[in-house]
Amino acid sequence: MSDNNHDAIRSTVREAYASVAEGGSGCCSGDNGCGSQPESVASQRLGYSDEELDAAPDGADLGLGCGNPQAIAALQAGETVLDLGSGAGFDCFLAARAVGDSGRVIGVDMTPEMLAKARENARKGGYRNLDFRLGEIEHLPLADASVEVIISNCVINLSPDKAQVFREAYRVLRPGGRLAISDVVATAELPEAVRRDLALYTGCMAGASSIDELERTLREAGFEAVRIAPKDESREFIRDWAPGRGVEAYVASAVIEASKP
Repeated sequence: MSDNNHDAIRSTVREAYASVAEGGSGCCSGDNGCGSQPESVASQRLGYSDEELDAAPDGADLGLGCGNPQAIAALQAGETVLDLGSGAGFDCFLAARAVGDSGRVIGVDMTPEMLAKARENARKGGYRNLDFRLGEIEHLPLADASVEVIISNCVINLSPDKAQVFREAYRVLRPGGRLAISDVVATAELPEAVRRDLALYTGCMAGASSIDELERTLREAGFEAVRIAPKDESREFIRDWAPGRGVEAYVASAVIEASKP
């Protein structure tokens, strides 16, 4: 894929999520896409508890994502956490609660409208251990070896250059650091018509990598202890993202874990 195509995809994704941040109907195709349910209902389906939903500031949960990275991150007090594609800050606020005042959470997002929403949510919630930064996940605005944990929720599949995303993740992690990611993976080869559908791409489906490809990319970036576990039950809500398209037969949400030696 050429750099021009990369830029076109990023521009399309940025516009789609800017619309969501400004109250648009959602990031998926169809009238009943992922933005059509009440945010709390959508997030409960992804594995968030009522306590987690109540803990974040109003407006932080946009009902996006495909899982709950908090459930696998095992965050500890004092850790520094990076959220790739932090959106309105929902996962960042939960992580900030977990790491406490002695820890720090950094959210990176390429959409200014999302960033503004996240910063306003942080101000309303009185958070002091949060930092939201504008940037692309392929070119992180962080120093080398500066974080212990990287979380992400259904964002890396949106990148046209996933290998670069994982190289950057490896760069900014400290030795012994870990990835705890929820993302969409391809469990069967996607039809070409799906791959070329930009609405399905911005809806977190058409850009999914296969499990084998994803594992190879992580290992080539330097990661070890790679674990990718698809969740078949996720096909139920993925079907609702693009009703009648049958995409759920090809993709599923997965838990993705790895560590930096």
